[in-house]
Amino acid sequence: MNQEQRELLGRFGGEALGDLAKTMGIEFLEATPERVVARMPVKGNTQPYGLLHGGASCVLAETIGSTGAVLHAGEGRIAVGVEINASHHRSATEGFVTGVATRAHGGRTLATYDIVITDEQDRRVCTARLTCMLRDAPGA
Repeated sequence: MNQEQRELLGRFGGEALGDLAKTMGIEFLEATPERVVARMPVKGNTQPYGLLHGGASCVLAETIGSTGAVLHAGEGRIAVGVEINASHHRSATEGFVTGVATRAHGGRTLATYDIVITDEQDRRVCTARLTCMLRDAPGA
């Protein structure tokens, strides 16, 4: 992520975007209102069989989709996820998975992102869609 993207993201809640994203090891690579890219380690985010947990894929999808939505919403506004769906196509057992959220709709009150998560061999692990409600920030 370049310096301009870091500064833009920092104005809307910073690098952390909540403790869960930190705990999961999510690292942002690119962040604009149109497209957000981040990666997450498989290790530490698995279910008992050693496979990437489907919930971890959903956390990555909601984190990057919400980031795009808040960047789209603009200063003084927040984004709140209201619907997510995910199809899990294949397992991942090592390395990193990368999520790419692409804005499908950006309005004043709703933003929707299509999210594709792939493994290090560029094989699709998960396809998700997230819709966020956009609101004025409390006290704004």
